[in-house]
Amino acid sequence: MLWNAKNRELKLGRSWMAYARFGRGNRHLILLPGLSDGLATVRGKALLLAAPYRPFLDDFTIWMFSRKDDMPGGFTIRDMARDQALAMDLLGIRKASVMGVSQGGMIAQYLAADYGNRVDRLVLAVTAPAVNETIRENVRLWMDLAEKGDHRALMIDTAEKSYSEAWLKGLRLLYPVMGFVGRPRDYGRFQANARAILSFDASEALERIACPTLIIGGGRDRTVGPDAARLLHEGIPGSRLHIYPDLGHAAYEEAEDFNRRVFGFLAE
Repeated sequence: MLWNAKNRELKLGRSWMAYARFGRGNRHLILLPGLSDGLATVRGKALLLAAPYRPFLDDFTIWMFSRKDDMPGGFTIRDMARDQALAMDLLGIRKASVMGVSQGGMIAQYLAADYGNRVDRLVLAVTAPAVNETIRENVRLWMDLAEKGDHRALMIDTAEKSYSEAWLKGLRLLYPVMGFVGRPRDYGRFQANARAILSFDASEALERIACPTLIIGGGRDRTVGPDAARLLHEGIPGSRLHIYPDLGHAAYEEAEDFNRRVFGFLAE
């Protein structure tokens, strides 16, 4: 199969966790996506997800994990990190590099802090060490829109707070159809992921992250705030920081050198 891309599911207790696997390298790289995973999991998307990671595929076997399908009330970011460590055990992944984006970066922080012997390198992209007022206002608004079933407004507000003005000029042409694309059957899973963000605070755990860590942020991030990456850098000993001054929360999509920068760090 092209890029060795495969779609799989893993049984975690009474629930299932979807994951995609691609690449053929001897090293493992785990990718943890953001809050959008609450709207659509990685199921059936391995080939599509592999495309941006072509430079990695000879050196790494890449695993992109969704959160499990059913999350009980009160499920936290730290619980998600525990699930991730269990998934690694079940798949025989003894150690891996980990890249977490946005909410995925929150999970990755706890994974590296609580299960440090399992993570050899860590990339935290457009994420924060704790919920702040910017995050809280955004997440509460998105939860309210999801509760109302206003998918179009949810997608538009997310886009407006993620992309640069240059990207938005083209993206806004798609706004009339955004109410129909990617709409889930229900928003329960999205709400569970969002609630977990509202109680997130890994500030005291950061000093226990001992692996080499690269932090990437956007200087105009309107989703987690422009100072979030710097706070992470201050909290994680020996970490490296790169800020894209003119980009926002979607820096991982917009920056042409994003994957090259990450690959260079992981390949050291």
